[in-house]
Amino acid sequence: MTGESGAAVLRGGVATGVGSWPGTDAREAAATVVGELGQLPHLVELPGRGVGADMVGRVSPLLVDMRFDGTVRGYRLAARPGAVSRRARDLLRTDLDALEEAWETGGFAGVGHSVKVQVAGPLSVAAEVELPGGHRVLTDSGALRDLSESLAEGVAKHVAEVGKRLGAQVVLQIDEPQLTAVLDGTLKGVSVLNTVRAMPEPEALHVLDTVVGSQSVPVIVHTCADKPALGFLRKSAAAAVGFDMATIGTSDLDRIGELLDGGKHLVLGLVPTTPPASSSAVPAPPTTWRDIAEPGVRLIDRLGFRRRLLAEQILVSPACGLAGAPLPWARRALNLAAETARAYAEDPESLTFG
Repeated sequence: MTGESGAAVLRGGVATGVGSWPGTDAREAAATVVGELGQLPHLVELPGRGVGADMVGRVSPLLVDMRFDGTVRGYRLAARPGAVSRRARDLLRTDLDALEEAWETGGFAGVGHSVKVQVAGPLSVAAEVELPGGHRVLTDSGALRDLSESLAEGVAKHVAEVGKRLGAQVVLQIDEPQLTAVLDGTLKGVSVLNTVRAMPEPEALHVLDTVVGSQSVPVIVHTCADKPALGFLRKSAAAAVGFDMATIGTSDLDRIGELLDGGKHLVLGLVPTTPPASSSAVPAPPTTWRDIAEPGVRLIDRLGFRRRLLAEQILVSPACGLAGAPLPWARRALNLAAETARAYAEDPESLTFG
């Protein structure tokens, strides 16, 4: 279910994570996420484990008839599975096993709960992964088409497996951190003479929706770009759009209003990925859920929507992945997100701020 049909399964007033998590312990990460985000926990990514564990590397075991090899710059398409692909597959299996264990320990098995899985989107993967000759996949229309179709098929199988293993309803998040750069043409080529053209919106939308539109579950498209392409994402088949609230300016307000008017859910990245700064002389005051909740409430008020929308179409998350955060703050960030979502769900009309 995508677009309008998928939106009915997503619920507002719910907290979730973006994806990455600090450290290398899959079981500890899964137990923490399931414990803190009971309504919509996610399959965590642990990029601290190295090659094959990062957002792009995890795509390799999901592709159908395509694989990656490692290069000094990152990843490259390969003719057959190699050490990089095997490692990425083994790490993903480890993460799924850890999530299933935490799921059963937490009493979620067989209860019809929801879980979220993330995968790097076709545009960002094509922007990061190289062809055998060294150019980005994005520069070859045929390779880009093959990649998006392979990813669409592989992700659908992955989602089905997760749902079957956990007995859960699955929400899919497609991460497109390079989306704005792809549309603006700001990606660098292999040399100053080899630039990467800006991709026209209709072409980029077709590539993205090749993956989004082939799924049978609700899809969130998430971007941590400094300038999120909200107008573009409004046209996509995604049921929801996620972004870092700190990147939003006055010029984005109309786009956000159009997203909500169009029935899409928003995943507001409200919780900072780093703890508040403090000095030896003046410790930073502790962050409360009210500090986190206020920007979302003021956004809805400024757009002129009724606050009940916070409980119906707004989900809460950290601003981006938490891999670079100190572990205590990562745990606190999830707790703050959950408390904020609870406040949105219970009585958003009564929320007041100084």
